[in-house]
Amino acid sequence: MIAARSFAGTDVGVFGLARSGMAAVRALKAGGATVHAFDDKEDARREAAGLGAIVAPFAQWPWDKLKSLILSPGVPLTHPQPHAIVARAQDAGVEIIGDVEVFAREIGADPAVPGRSPLIAITGTNGKSTTTALIGHILSAAGFDAQVGGNIGHAVLDLDPPAPKTIYVLELSSYQIDLSPGIVPDVSVLTNITPDHIDRHGTLENYAAIKARLLKQTSKSGQIVIGVDDPQSSAIFTRHASNGGPPAVPVSVGKVLGRGVFVVDGTLYDGQGQRAAKVMDLANAPHLPGTHNWQNAALAYAATKPFVKDGHAIARAIADFPGLSHRMEDVGRIGKVRFVNDTKATNADAAARALACYPDIFWLAGGKAKEGGIESLAPFFPRIRKAFLFGAAADAFAATLTGKAEFEIFDTLDAATRAAALAAAQSTFSAPVVLLSPACASFDQFRDFEHRGDVFRALVAALIAHPVREAS
Repeated sequence: MIAARSFAGTDVGVFGLARSGMAAVRALKAGGATVHAFDDKEDARREAAGLGAIVAPFAQWPWDKLKSLILSPGVPLTHPQPHAIVARAQDAGVEIIGDVEVFAREIGADPAVPGRSPLIAITGTNGKSTTTALIGHILSAAGFDAQVGGNIGHAVLDLDPPAPKTIYVLELSSYQIDLSPGIVPDVSVLTNITPDHIDRHGTLENYAAIKARLLKQTSKSGQIVIGVDDPQSSAIFTRHASNGGPPAVPVSVGKVLGRGVFVVDGTLYDGQGQRAAKVMDLANAPHLPGTHNWQNAALAYAATKPFVKDGHAIARAIADFPGLSHRMEDVGRIGKVRFVNDTKATNADAAARALACYPDIFWLAGGKAKEGGIESLAPFFPRIRKAFLFGAAADAFAATLTGKAEFEIFDTLDAATRAAALAAAQSTFSAPVVLLSPACASFDQFRDFEHRGDVFRALVAALIAHPVREAS
């Protein structure tokens, strides 16, 4: 845990007590702050009280004494309208920040300060979790103490304090960036930008601008890495390449770049020097299948090269990468049927990356739909042997699939999984895949996408122990 000593002797509010909020309570208390906290969930309030927080509705907080409000990333800051606590803090002149900003103040904003641990920050619409995990894996293989967290795995304040070989590797959502004005990465990575979270940012342009803000905050002595294969990210790269800031390294899959890092025909090249040099054949990285993972590998290579000078060592680590939990994760097999957990695919663009990898899919999809639904997935419908729809988006998804792919609607993921397993087992396909790639947020039935994936993993384990052999 990183104690928040910069808040010692002050009163601080923490609103929202999920993973990051509870970590903030622990860090603030360890640093000597008086913490006022609240959450709608009784269990969370009880846990915070046990940690020493003063638990009460925010209307009862001493707003005239509060130094800061630590806001959960899940609480609306601007769109569709600010939460009531945001307006209250603004009226009281209390700064509104997130747990990542607390972290930034503890490790220090100036990378030039001796002893300050380097920070690599990764954002983007898709691929950021795999890229983050892969960067951490490469650094660990090279002997660094890679502390990986943020929007993936551990809350940032639950990471270990800085040590001589520490490098922090943080996945940051747009919500977290919005609440972190003081974070200064040594290396910033933008994977890509496609429409997502428009309900929270108003427009695609606003969403892209927040992603780009992280790049603007990068240390002038650092480096920016940008995937340039989508229009929004390409435009951001063009601006950064000519603004006199830190050097910007473009990354592409399918295009030979005059300068940058790129993948052509599955081969990774480093073109940052005078001549492009082959790094590796990505066919040797079995847990990074598909062109989307080629982009992740290229981004991770570019982000770690400032710290790991030996490109061959990076290539070996990429080849050894075990894969990311909840992203195209093999979770079991029953006879010829393979079960794949891709719960991390919370929008259509992310689901497309999994649908492109398998020819005979029994698709588990649904949840809380994102803008645009699944219309963009039409090119992949011929791969879907049957869709098993669940959750709030089921009816809308069914309307899109009507006449294009067979489907059935279920109340729960449990029922849908059992039906998909039976249908796949009874099919004539030689290698059917039951794929959970929901193309939706999880909040209609689950705490988060990880909870959804854990439930699916447990369902598959139960089916392996007691296979469904006939319809009930």
